Amino acid sequence: GLPALTMQAVADRVGVRAPSLYKRVRSRDDLVRLIATTVAHELGDQLEALVSRAGAAADAQAQLAELAHAVRAFAHARPDEYRLVFAPTCEATRPEPEALTHSVGPLLRITTELAGPDSALDAARTVTAWATGFIGMELAGAFRLGGDIDRAYEFGITRLAAALASIPAGPA
Repeated sequence: GLPALTMQAVADRVGVRAPSLYKRVRSRDDLVRLIATTVAHELGDQLEALVSRAGAAADAQAQLAELAHAVRAFAHARPDEYRLVFAPTCEATRPEPEALTHSVGPLLRITTELAGPDSALDAARTVTAWATGFIGMELAGAFRLGGDIDRAYEFGITRLAAALASIPAGPA
């Protein structure tokens, strides 16, 4: 996990001395920022590929559900890296803005189609807040009332997509 990520551990892993690593990476925060930026790019690439495979004729509500499921699968497969992108962090370790822009591009295109250009950013923020909140609780084991978590996620994203699709065109 992130607490075990030290400059010395990275230097050992790549087979260099720690002082040599500092010639390329200024600090641990800089290292975390570089990793978070890479992860945001990788997630963006995965989401771009998913949306591209679906094609322009794909139903936007179905695309939104697929995208949300892909983000959830990413979080389960790579929870520490997921948290680098989506968990609150200090300014010095946040992913570069261009990486975040890249990772949100597919979602913004879908929310533009669903909610219209005037509401696309608000819609994307709503989807992101819902999905990251749900995923964060799931990863933390916070759903303790029983029931089918997969079904709950499907219920939420399906209802959210339908709600966004019902937004009338024009300013919010």
